[in-house]
Amino acid sequence: MELSDFSSLASFTAIDFETANGKMNSICQVGLVRVENGEIVKEIELLVQPPNNDYHWGNSRVHGINRRTTAHAATFDEVWPIMEPYISGQDVVAHNAPFDCTCLEHTLQYYKLAVPVFKKHCTVKIYKRNLALLCEHYGIALEHHNALSDAKACAALFQIYLDESKNGVPFEPQII
Repeated sequence: MELSDFSSLASFTAIDFETANGKMNSICQVGLVRVENGEIVKEIELLVQPPNNDYHWGNSRVHGINRRTTAHAATFDEVWPIMEPYISGQDVVAHNAPFDCTCLEHTLQYYKLAVPVFKKHCTVKIYKRNLALLCEHYGIALEHHNALSDAKACAALFQIYLDESKNGVPFEPQII
């Protein structure tokens, strides 16, 4: 699918996951932003207890979440019903979608939950730059590695892409 094929999208869901360790099913924080007709209509930020509440110190150093933070948090299978309507059958965008979508799929499989069908879009593929650099360039607020902040930034970047692509001209990000 060419990126221009979905330039007329009016609604989408931006997601970001922080992970507790190197396992793709170790989601410990969820950030989800629903955009309809160019406006954010829903934000979800959830701490999630990963399997066995197991953390690697390197992951905790990046996002600041550890086993004490999620000791009393719900597990992913308990929070999935909150998220599922915004993902199943939807256009889902993430900054590095292969990572976030694989985390989602592996975590659902771990809990023996059905993996829904959804369309994946990636702002890394569109912009070919890291999130912090893009946010600085476009003046987007970012508390990097906070899942909700990352999802909001991703949503803003995708909306810029959609707005700039409306006239049918291929989008070319202007980044130094």
